Amino acid sequence: MNQRTVLPGARFGAHRVIAPSGVLPQPAERLDARFEVVWDNEIIVDVETLNVDAASFRQIEEEGGGTDAGIVEVVRKTVIARGKQHNPVTNSGGMLLGTVEWVGSAVARDRAPTVGDRVATLASLTLTPLRIDEFRAVRRASAQLDVRGKAVIADGAPFARLPADLPERLSLAVLDVAGAGIQVSRRAKAGQTVVILGAGGKSGILCAAEARRLVGPTGKVFGLEAHAPFAADLRELGICDEVLSLDARDALSVYRAVLAANGGREVDLAVCCVNVEGVELATILPVRDGGCAYFFSMSTSFTRAALGAEGVGKDVELVIGNGYAVGHADHALGLVRADPALQALFARRYG
Repeated sequence: MNQRTVLPGARFGAHRVIAPSGVLPQPAERLDARFEVVWDNEIIVDVETLNVDAASFRQIEEEGGGTDAGIVEVVRKTVIARGKQHNPVTNSGGMLLGTVEWVGSAVARDRAPTVGDRVATLASLTLTPLRIDEFRAVRRASAQLDVRGKAVIADGAPFARLPADLPERLSLAVLDVAGAGIQVSRRAKAGQTVVILGAGGKSGILCAAEARRLVGPTGKVFGLEAHAPFAADLRELGICDEVLSLDARDALSVYRAVLAANGGREVDLAVCCVNVEGVELATILPVRDGGCAYFFSMSTSFTRAALGAEGVGKDVELVIGNGYAVGHADHALGLVRADPALQALFARRYG
């Protein structure tokens, strides 16, 4: 490591905030992404891959004109302007993979990695100070960019050491949505009916697999997936009782299709994993009063969800997706390990 100035750090990485004053790194407009100065409660990572969240990558593709060069330019400008990969349109980021380069002396010993450890961050890129020195590849199928750069794991920010028994890119894809399955595990129960919107993507598949495990033979899992190849993958996995090929933006069609699949009854739990806007009511309408609509998507408008539920007279619990839960990384990797077909699908798509 080159000679650096080491300073005492503030809680939660607040010392990295440039503007505005008084906020933490996630809502900040701009972070300090220098690495000639570091703070003693930080972990510095040599970055190799950015895993951009699905909603953000979709928007970046559109803004970049659908070319690799355009995608790189959009990300480059964002990181230079903000000191982090914080998409100003979707207000979301993703996570990264790299190698630990330096560990500050004030990092708690029970969480401190070893220099050389291969790690994936489990906190959003929207709060991760980041410098990119080189873009090496764009891999659209997995919403990943291979880069050379440096990043900070701030005080308290979660991360995971990469497992030795799974390919790194597969692990990165799973860890990107590690909070999905475990949140379903807290809500789905034996005998219940569950619908997953966007069930063919990374988070949707994990949610469907977890729901299948928990509702058991007396429950039902319905998967909604508009992208034909993903719908075909979902049918082949066999974890859904029925796969509905519908556009989740058509709330009334979704409502009718889910009730028809469920014998005319509303479901106990709906989980939204769709990466486009305007699907809040499609998530809420099929849920019975007293049931739960869980939004695990960065494209969700929680204003639309709250006012939409009120407007159609739905007494439904609305839950904001939290990408972090204690033990979520091990839980998600365990789901993939336990199902060879699921592991093979993730390896084919993202490995």
